Amino acid sequence: MLDRLTDILSSNALITAFALVGLLMLGCNLAARYLTGGRIHGSAIAIAAGLVLAYVGGIATGGEDGLADIAVFSGLGVMGGSMLRDFAIVATAFGVDLAELKKAGMNGVIALFVGLAVPFTIGAAIAYAFGYTDPVAVTTIGAGAATYIVGPVTGTAIGAGSELIALSIAIGLVKSISVMIFTPVVARRIQLNNPSAALVFGGMMGTTSGVAAGLAATDARLVPYGAMTATFYTGFGCLLGPSVFYLVVRSLIGG
Repeated sequence: MLDRLTDILSSNALITAFALVGLLMLGCNLAARYLTGGRIHGSAIAIAAGLVLAYVGGIATGGEDGLADIAVFSGLGVMGGSMLRDFAIVATAFGVDLAELKKAGMNGVIALFVGLAVPFTIGAAIAYAFGYTDPVAVTTIGAGAATYIVGPVTGTAIGAGSELIALSIAIGLVKSISVMIFTPVVARRIQLNNPSAALVFGGMMGTTSGVAAGLAATDARLVPYGAMTATFYTGFGCLLGPSVFYLVVRSLIGG
């Protein structure tokens, strides 16, 4: 009986993945309501729980894809893969009210420039402080501090090695996870409670997955606005990273 059930779940892996995530969300929402009194959003708990499950799955299987390395849960690799992720991100744009988008105006533009320049500068400075003096390495790591997509795109364009690209992805993932978890925690303090603020927030943070998940845990109505500017951020960073930022780093440290 158990083998039969396992075969059914494995042969319908994507459906199993959706059911598993649905049950996880249900459990986390109940925990948020009854254990935290609603002070912590269920999505924030689900994010943390998902990370723990992925870690446990990776340790248990010795693989690289967490729970997706287990046949029954292999659909999680598709559900959480780039195709459905990007589809979900693009789909959020259809929920944007253009009137609200226009309200961001120059603030949104400034947020994009500042949001890219600050993490890149910090990441590049840390890389240099740790002994990376090659402009390619410094630029790749700095770009990774922007997002885990901008990092590898920049590194590939300027000829970085696989080790540097992997490091840039790791830095970007840390930023993305941090934004996911801490957005609902600080949202009230920074008045992240309206579409205009979400637009600026998305432009400042830039990590689309982190911003979308963080805003979902704060107020789902804000997700389309934050995801919109965060997506612009990623594309803009992929343009500036291997061009302007790389040339600036070369002019400062040579090479």
